[in-house]
Amino acid sequence: MKKIAVLGSTGSIGTMTLDVVRRNPGKFRVAALAAGRNIDLLNQQVREFRPGLVSVMSDQLRRQLLGSFSGRGTEFLSGDEGLLRVATAEEADVVVAAVTGSAGLLPVKAAIEAHKEIALANKEAMVMGGQFLTGLARDNNVRIIPIDSEHSAIFQCLAGNRYADVSSLILTASGGPFIDFSPEEMKHITVERALAHPVWNMGAKVSIDSATMMNKGLEVIEARWLFDISPARIEVVVHRQSIVHSLVRYHDGSILGQLGRPDMRIPILYALTYPERWPLDLPQLDLCEVGHLTFEQPDYVRFPCLKYAFEALKSGGSAPIILNRADEVAVTAFLDKRVTFTDIPIIIQQTLDQEATGSVSSFSDIMEFDARAKQTAEHFVAMTG
Repeated sequence: MKKIAVLGSTGSIGTMTLDVVRRNPGKFRVAALAAGRNIDLLNQQVREFRPGLVSVMSDQLRRQLLGSFSGRGTEFLSGDEGLLRVATAEEADVVVAAVTGSAGLLPVKAAIEAHKEIALANKEAMVMGGQFLTGLARDNNVRIIPIDSEHSAIFQCLAGNRYADVSSLILTASGGPFIDFSPEEMKHITVERALAHPVWNMGAKVSIDSATMMNKGLEVIEARWLFDISPARIEVVVHRQSIVHSLVRYHDGSILGQLGRPDMRIPILYALTYPERWPLDLPQLDLCEVGHLTFEQPDYVRFPCLKYAFEALKSGGSAPIILNRADEVAVTAFLDKRVTFTDIPIIIQQTLDQEATGSVSSFSDIMEFDARAKQTAEHFVAMTG
């Protein structure tokens, strides 16, 4: 029986991970859960899965939970310390890293140092510290198995083949809900419309990033480190049907792709059971029903966030860290209705222009550049508002 810890258990990936556990009785045990503020859902999860360790964002929420479960054998923690304890839970074999944003970096680092296998859904951790996390994983003989559908697809398409034979990686993008909007129409996009992705069911941050195509940009940076490939050999194509989850192009001209329904439970189960493939009781993909698959070039003018991500990756050093934090600040401001949708890329570009990039040689450097970028981005949000 595989024992798992879930970081971000009440988010989109976290709840689907627990549904995978629910669909495979007797094969998994939930050892630990970490969540943010959704205390009602976490309460239900604790009652159903009975983990030995649980963490929430604040001590006030911890006390609320403690009152409901006193004497039931579960330890309740809070804050950053609690999150790290869940990431390094002694009982856990694998840690599902599904915390949103830069908050996922240090828990992933701690889990690797504790020799836990990582099922990775937190792309920001790789964007900020991919070079260091992959090196740390090698040093500790730890596997990082991607959960993101695109990286899971690439991981599968590389299986049994030599990295030396790879020409390029091709990440697919749905294009988001505004793929056909004009620049004028984009000025009037509301939070509610931006959260309504036409294909995927995702959390708020990822939904907005998908709408700006920054999500694909972050995935490009993540792919660079996960698969140790140069930025020039990473491509992006828009694939509206979200059936081909990504592809690998080989030197002989062959392209291998992974197809499946757009359901995150498929890559989650694969990450938890690799190298095996367990049955999953979901509707099968019917190619005749799909009918046709289309691919097109992304529009870097209407969706400049994707261009900024490629540029930050090419610049290297602290640029991806600055990009990531500026995006987090700008998206939060948009969700709070303090800036408009079209302000998001402007704030990101302003922050990148203002913050001088530098070399990164340690995790402390990462945190320093992240803090500075946060302050600068918040300044531009205030100026915009």
